[in-house]
Amino acid sequence: MSSNAQKTVVVIGNGMVGQRFCEKLVEFDSAKQYRIVTFCEEPRAAYDRVGLTSFFAHRDAEQLMLAKLEWYANQSIELHVGDRANQINRHAHIVRSDKGVEIAYDTVVLATGSYPFVPPIPGINKQGVFVYRTIEDLEHIISYGAKVKRAAIIGGGLLGLEAAKAAFDLSLETHVVEFAPRLMPRQIDDAGSRILVRKIEDLGVSIHLNKATEEVLGNGAVEGLRFEDGSGLDVDMIIVSAGIRPRDDLARDCGLDVGERGGIVVNDHLQTSDHAIYAIGEVALHKGMVYGLVAPGYEMAEVVAKNLSGGEASFTSADCSTKLKLMGVDVASFGDYEAGPERAKPLTWEDPFAGIYKKLLFSHDGTSLLGGILIGDASEYSGLYLCSKSDEPLPCKPHELILGKSGGASALGGVEAMSDTAQICSCNNVTKGAIRTTISEQQLTAVGQVKEATKAGTGCGGCMPLVTDLFNAEMAAAGVKVINHLCEHFAYSRTEMFALIKAKELETFDDAIAHCGTGYGCEVCKPAIASILAALWNDNIMLPEHQTLQDTNDRFLANMQRGGLYSVIPRVPGGEITPDKLIVLGETAKQFGLYSKITGGQRIDLFGAQVQDLPDIWEKLVDAGFESGHAYGKALRTIKSCVGTTWCRYGVQDSVAFAVRLENRYKGVRAPHKIKSAVSGCIRECAEAQSKDFGLVATENGYNLYVCGNGGAKPRHADLFATDLDEGTAITYIDRFLMYYSMTADKLTRTSVWLEKLEGGIQHLKEVVIDNKLGICAELETRMQFLVDSYSCEWAEAVKNPERRKQFRQFVNTDETEPCIEIVSERGQQRPANWPSETVSIEQFNMLRSRTEIETESEPERSWVKVGTVHDFPSNGGATIKYGKVQIAVFNFASRGKWYSCQQMCPHKKAFVLSRGIIGDIDGTPKVACPMHKKNFSLESGECLSGEEYAVQVFPVRVEGEDVYLNLPESDVLNPLLATEIGCTLATSCTG
Repeated sequence: MSSNAQKTVVVIGNGMVGQRFCEKLVEFDSAKQYRIVTFCEEPRAAYDRVGLTSFFAHRDAEQLMLAKLEWYANQSIELHVGDRANQINRHAHIVRSDKGVEIAYDTVVLATGSYPFVPPIPGINKQGVFVYRTIEDLEHIISYGAKVKRAAIIGGGLLGLEAAKAAFDLSLETHVVEFAPRLMPRQIDDAGSRILVRKIEDLGVSIHLNKATEEVLGNGAVEGLRFEDGSGLDVDMIIVSAGIRPRDDLARDCGLDVGERGGIVVNDHLQTSDHAIYAIGEVALHKGMVYGLVAPGYEMAEVVAKNLSGGEASFTSADCSTKLKLMGVDVASFGDYEAGPERAKPLTWEDPFAGIYKKLLFSHDGTSLLGGILIGDASEYSGLYLCSKSDEPLPCKPHELILGKSGGASALGGVEAMSDTAQICSCNNVTKGAIRTTISEQQLTAVGQVKEATKAGTGCGGCMPLVTDLFNAEMAAAGVKVINHLCEHFAYSRTEMFALIKAKELETFDDAIAHCGTGYGCEVCKPAIASILAALWNDNIMLPEHQTLQDTNDRFLANMQRGGLYSVIPRVPGGEITPDKLIVLGETAKQFGLYSKITGGQRIDLFGAQVQDLPDIWEKLVDAGFESGHAYGKALRTIKSCVGTTWCRYGVQDSVAFAVRLENRYKGVRAPHKIKSAVSGCIRECAEAQSKDFGLVATENGYNLYVCGNGGAKPRHADLFATDLDEGTAITYIDRFLMYYSMTADKLTRTSVWLEKLEGGIQHLKEVVIDNKLGICAELETRMQFLVDSYSCEWAEAVKNPERRKQFRQFVNTDETEPCIEIVSERGQQRPANWPSETVSIEQFNMLRSRTEIETESEPERSWVKVGTVHDFPSNGGATIKYGKVQIAVFNFASRGKWYSCQQMCPHKKAFVLSRGIIGDIDGTPKVACPMHKKNFSLESGECLSGEEYAVQVFPVRVEGEDVYLNLPESDVLNPLLATEIGCTLATSCTG
């Protein structure tokens, strides 16, 4: 016991609940009454056990840490990592540990948690049997899983299904074995289980219900299971997830009261039978109940911390509501979801086609929601949960909580309708009023700041939709203007940047950022500025000052597809093509092994081109008279046509000739987004012109012009703009329309969205384009004519220019080439093998393991390896080098005066593409954006800056004179971790 004025509290257990107690005691103990000492048996401090499954994605324990070691030191908390407290001497008030540490205490807080229950099944101790509880458990599962093919999970509860996802993500044939007649028997009912079983089995996981395991089979190692009904299952690995048991051995040893089935008996203050010792979390038995969820544990931690600090708080019961995504399926239960008929009336709704099940339990008079179960769609969980907690009568009829009110509106009215006392985050007991107050007092401007300041959303994360809605509502109520800046580097919208670049006659990105911006740019602003420059000055985008501004599609003049391969789409104006050109396309496809398909825009797409083959492919096509189809650009794509009067007996105008004329006029014109068009020869509209950005439908007197339509995910019928136009007038109006759109639309905005946001709508557009309301029609026409007159085919120039052809090399330091994705045959053609169903794979573990092994644990000998010359790497861009069997991206960040390097493979989809990404900075940190899906990685640390839980290996770079060197281990060290062949295998290892 402490002899000085400061008392000592010893926290035994540094899991999520133990760490939360430390955090809360620091917060409440403003008088610094307590010295905090905590024992942590595991080899690392507290981590997010709720998010344990994400470890299979990033394999980095640091990403799960709840607090860095520096936090404990800064709070003067004495943390003993890797040391188990093994004895409490209640008489002497001393805690002893395995390492011989002795701490005299005034108070002990037991937060020892639980251990996995392993049923005493014969053979359960064989090699290949694991539990699913700690990071070390997961590391063992990963290691063993790489050697086997089939896994069974014993237990179909919450943790069992998380373990099943882990096995499934390791590409194992996965079986879930559950003793009960349903999955998640403590959380959902039979009907909900049927939906859940169906959805999980659709993913390829086998479910076995009503199965009692009799024996684990195998000679030393697991070979199968035998069940009590006589059936069996051949498996190589078993993960046991059959529940938990309170870890109360310390309490038993020192004579504290424990429950008959385990758990340390506590009162409403969480005191044990010795009032100097408290128990919280999964080890505590309160009124006969052990809580296995984090939210009750957090509440217990807060109660004890508050009482020790002189406050008054009691723990009476806990909310066991949960919202999860298991195997990609929403599963939620809230309130009293087990209420029987004596208390509740159920209302159920099931959609067997969509796999959705909802069961809500109401009071007998239908005025209160007591609880419920949601499977397949938990989008209304937050509102329903809050409704079940409210003492107010229901704001609607019971059935409207499932079906909505007439017109489809939500019956709950949104976050604005909730009272300030409504609990938004149950894990951390954060109310709506607390969040509103924090936003206002601290002047928060981002949802992430709200999470950090209030802790809302930092537990299970189920409340984040409500937190986001509340934040947006508060911003709107405060009159905070939505900022429409391009990005952090330009405090202007795209429209404003267009005007500035035009007025100042800025011709490069460097000019634009020098005059109007800050920093070094990013994957958002660089393509946007490049589009503006092209729309104004129409320089070739392959010029050195423009090339690395482009997304990979524009940079390599082809659409990036699966695995970093590209598609080749020559222009076919109006969809009209000669037999000779068709033959050339077929011969080219056969020569280069390309997959061939007719596109929706009446042209032919050749898929599967390697980047280094693109110049040779296009040389053949250009020689045959083809031009670039600009399918890779935010530019005019196609102008479809029907055959019109050329062949059709109903045609009233020559739609083919007009489509060809229009496509040849606007080819290469770049815009804020892609542009599609069509010309129909009669009102039967076979070319579907009324669903295009601009479309023409022939009449007896000319053409009707339609604008601002589109198909796709949000189809919009085009608006009729003008009628019975001759071809010349139609072209004049289209010239003006396209240039006005290009000058005023936001980045990446289709014409349909632009028109919907345009003040005055279609009427204003007509006044500008037809009536010349703004007096700019002459300028619009002149600018369009300049673009038409200055057009040149980018591919025709590229194939004739040896320096530009070099930009397509796979490796700058060797003429060798390597395939980067597995190719399979299907229906007589070649295509990439299927992507894994999830981004999780063993490859990410290897990648992160390489970070730790190469940089920290067993530092191998490195040497400086010459990989090329300065001229091999584009200014402010990247190129790839080959080192042994490894591909490495090297970046010349010229505007920053720095060089960087990292692995070429992006961990998200295992594609070897990072050197083709746009480099820039975020808050001063240099980064590269993967060209596949825009995942951002720090070029200094390799950390993913997009929020995902994986990273890349980085390497030091040195430039001496004209020579570029990388500081690398021997290739034999890197090959087993980052070799191309490993990445190719892993990218397809989860395929079915």
